[in-house]
Amino acid sequence: MSERPVAESTFAVELPVFSGPFRLLAELILDHKIDVCDVSIATVTDRFLERAKDTELWDLEEATWFLAASAVLLELKVGRLMPRHEVLDEEDMIGISPDLVYARSLELAAFRRVAAEVQRRAEEETRLFTREAGPSPEFAHLYPDVLERVTPDDLAQAAAIVLRPPPLLDLGHVTPIRYTMAEALDAVRSRLGELGQASFRDLVADCEERIQVVVRFLALLDLYREGKVDLAQAQTFGEIVVSWEGDSPHAR
Repeated sequence: MSERPVAESTFAVELPVFSGPFRLLAELILDHKIDVCDVSIATVTDRFLERAKDTELWDLEEATWFLAASAVLLELKVGRLMPRHEVLDEEDMIGISPDLVYARSLELAAFRRVAAEVQRRAEEETRLFTREAGPSPEFAHLYPDVLERVTPDDLAQAAAIVLRPPPLLDLGHVTPIRYTMAEALDAVRSRLGELGQASFRDLVADCEERIQVVVRFLALLDLYREGKVDLAQAQTFGEIVVSWEGDSPHAR
């Protein structure tokens, strides 16, 4: 295997069984080329957290990939460490149990009889056809009049049942929409129109409920996706500064 150059921004680990980028380590474990029990997930996590303290090397995509890969590796390790009950294969059981061989032969014979019966009935049904024509004209008067005993009151009762409005659906368990994306976008545009640049804390200062903060944050992400605002964060988990990059915030 040829050695591949490792970028400075790539998280690398040094373990007794491996030395190199963490992504390559995960791929080798998933390919069963390294035993997952030989890898200390705790040690790798501690080194990743130490690396994450350096803001210049912080990469959100790399952190997301690390969490996903670590979860898979942890699940594999737990599966390896948990005791497993040995289940005998049916072929092994047949080899040590003549009674089971005899029972399987009886089941096979029963399935063969059922299959033959189904085939016989299918062939017999192919010779039968349903009658699609009505009775002869001389017997038409024998049809009963289905409306003979129906009164107008009966029709009124049936119509009342059919035309009855459906019951109202109880939506009391559904949380009502008290704050929309349109309102959040208007609030962000109005605030940035006054200041030009503001922190996220200032943009949500007037929010009274947590749901308002969440919707306003989603509005910021939508504006960022459209290229109308720029988001900056000087340090990890620090204050988010929002700057307007598009046309006038009041223009729609």
